[in-house]
Amino acid sequence: MSAQKWQEGDPSSFSLPKQSVVTAVHLKLRVDFSSRVLTGSADLTVERRDPAATHVVLDTRDLTITAVTDAATGAPLSWTEGEPQPALGRPLHVQLPAGQSVQVSVAYSTQSCCTALAWLEPEQTAGRAHPYVFSQCQAIHCRSMVPVQDTPAVKFTYTAELTVPGELTALMSGLRDGSEKSGEMTTFRFRQPVPVPAYLIAIAVGQLESRSLGERCSVWSEPTVVDKAANEFAETEKMLETAESICGPYVWGVYDLLVLPPSFPYGGMENPCLTFVTPTLLAGDRSLADVVAHEITHSWTGNLVTNRNWEHFWLNEGFTTFVERKIQGRMHGEPARHMSAAGGWKGLKEAIRTRGKDDPLTCLVPRLEGVDPDDAFSCVPYEKGHSLLWYLEQLVGGPEMFEPFLKAYVAKYKFTTLDTEDFCSFLFEFFSDKVKEGVFSQVDWKAWFSTPGMPPYEPTFDTSLTDACSKLCRRWVDWDDSQEAPFTSTDLDALSSNQIVEFLAQLMEEPPLTLTKLKKMEELYGMNARGNAEIRFRWLRLCIAGRWIDQVPAALEMVTTQGRMKFVRPLYRDLYAWEDVRERTIDTYEKNKQYMMHVSSHTVAKDLKLIE
Repeated sequence: MSAQKWQEGDPSSFSLPKQSVVTAVHLKLRVDFSSRVLTGSADLTVERRDPAATHVVLDTRDLTITAVTDAATGAPLSWTEGEPQPALGRPLHVQLPAGQSVQVSVAYSTQSCCTALAWLEPEQTAGRAHPYVFSQCQAIHCRSMVPVQDTPAVKFTYTAELTVPGELTALMSGLRDGSEKSGEMTTFRFRQPVPVPAYLIAIAVGQLESRSLGERCSVWSEPTVVDKAANEFAETEKMLETAESICGPYVWGVYDLLVLPPSFPYGGMENPCLTFVTPTLLAGDRSLADVVAHEITHSWTGNLVTNRNWEHFWLNEGFTTFVERKIQGRMHGEPARHMSAAGGWKGLKEAIRTRGKDDPLTCLVPRLEGVDPDDAFSCVPYEKGHSLLWYLEQLVGGPEMFEPFLKAYVAKYKFTTLDTEDFCSFLFEFFSDKVKEGVFSQVDWKAWFSTPGMPPYEPTFDTSLTDACSKLCRRWVDWDDSQEAPFTSTDLDALSSNQIVEFLAQLMEEPPLTLTKLKKMEELYGMNARGNAEIRFRWLRLCIAGRWIDQVPAALEMVTTQGRMKFVRPLYRDLYAWEDVRERTIDTYEKNKQYMMHVSSHTVAKDLKLIE
């Protein structure tokens, strides 16, 4: 059994919560679009865990601190900022007033370089009439928006007042608590009564409308997008109910979705009460809405039960991917769950090929001392973590044995944080009979947790939905393109969108298609006209691999008209590897990086060898 010990503390945070810890936050902020800053204050309730503690240590990055006071008396408190460190920012040491539980008020403003915020000009929005701002705080970007203990090990409740131009609507990752207009500005109030880590603070301000999706669910977006979004995500309430049957009661009150502008760098972000999603999910046929199942699942695994630091990120994402696919199985049948898992396995193989099988960041529990968590981000914690849970489920006797463990795991660790050692301890405690039988003695825990590369176990997947994809893939690979093409324009008619994605994904694992084959596929299947982003992404990658120069403009358009890293980074890498278009690719990035969120522009710059 696993006897590994993981280091204590958080290598990505300056905070020392064992001495003094933030337990509640009140934000009072004004959104200034002209200067691209937030200005106001953060009132922090701090509890002394060590009676001898004289200071609280907060994480900050590129914040302008103007005053620190005792919130109860208004008396000034002494404070100092430490030396900045790459990626981490700098610590803010604040003197604590006397008392076990005290309140400290930090007056500050963000800077225009704040890495947590994306400021959009009106022409970058769907309506093209009003500006827009939204945040992305995971993993360690909250410190550039709020002076706080920016570690998942610290959870706190929060309230907020957000003052914005009167024609705009503000949303946050909490329950809406009313608003009031004063002159040309409106102040919106929010509360989050469930303790959350800093990375789950989120804001969005723009011209926004909502549509109801059910008793607990609504979708928000710009007026020209919101009805399309409501149709796309109509099954959200059903997904939420299905997740409850696996994980237990939903504790957050409401579950809303916000469809953001295209520059959002992720498929979704599980901000409590208000999941952010990319508009690339709006396929028109609900085929990509399962991303919502993933974000819904985070309401339990991630938001309620949270990794203690980013080295144990798989406890957030591996569990969530595993349960997400169980939701798919319940809603669409077990073969759909298996097809999704098989696709994830292909993605894991590609990620490890790209990083290198010996890259320590492909360990399920990587060491992040001196590493920016953004640089460690990949599908490894998602898919390697999912594979471990799939393996353990088979090992203990199947879903009927393992699903009660999932529910008990959430019940035990809800509202808290944990690391991999805690997970193993509870696994062995719950399955004590299996421990006695020696079931877990066959698990190579070191290979799973601390060895780079692919997992030591490959799941066996049901292929009933992928067989037709495999057959068509094989026909294209085997076709001698000097002979007449044995294909018709109806070949894809019987396949779902997800099966077409699988067909293309299988082709990507084969040697590049010839130009003749690519042109015939476009002629018969009309791939360029398909609006599903997952299909378009894989099709363009096949075209780049086959060196179809006429498709380069379409690929460059895809990396500049949306910012989802799942699409942007592989396309940029593929284009960079093609020497004939490398300079054009770099020029495109340089012209468009100002419109990308920090995490996207930073990682793509690394992909293009522009920075170390």
